[in-house]
Parts: sequence; C-alpha cells; structure tokens
Amino acid sequence: MIFPCEKAVWYHLPQIRADLAIELVKTGMTQSQAAKKLGVTPAAVSQYVHKKRGLQTPKSRVYRQEIKAAVKKICDDASSDDLRLLVCNCCHMLQKDDEKKSVATKPATKP
Repeated sequence: MIFPCEKAVWYHLPQIRADLAIELVKTGMTQSQAAKKLGVTPAAVSQYVHKKRGLQTPKSRVYRQEIKAAVKKICDDASSDDLRLLVCNCCHMLQKDDEKKSVATKPATKP
C-alpha cells in the first residue's frame, strides 16, 4: 500500500516544483533566482524547464490557475506558510485528478 503523502513526495511534489519553476522562469526570473525561491539548485530548475525532471502530464485548468497564483505570491515574497498552503492545495488537486483517472480506467465489475 502506498500512503497518500508517500505518493506526493515521489510524484506530486516534483511535478509541482517543475510547474512552479517553469512559470517563474516565464515571468522573466533567471533560473538561479527561481532556484533560490524554490529552495532547489539552479541545475534542478534547468532540468524542470527542459522537462528532464518532474512528470509532464496534462493538468486541469484549475490546477494551472493555482500554479499561476502561487507564482504570483512567490514573486511577491510570500511567507513560507503561504507557500506551504499553496503547494498542499496543488498536491490535493493532483491527488484528486489521479483518483478521477483511476476510476475512469478501472474495468467495470460484473454484477
């Protein structure tokens, strides 16, 4: 059994970091500046931007909007508590998307 937070650490957090890094760089921030904001190395940001790290799967419109809101707050120097809440919200959205996908792909059971 994989616990929800275990899955988050292995799959969702790298995805969220990748999405945040990509959006931060799109704002004109350098990869080094984005790395400092996210607490990762510039090499990690480079890998996120070049899609070599972090799963690149289709995401919901609501999730993408949450990422953009998080980027705006990060650019405005959000507190670590604000950032934690934003990341947790994004993680919950990805978990819900996973649940919807697994329900949609499960074969129907016979009565």
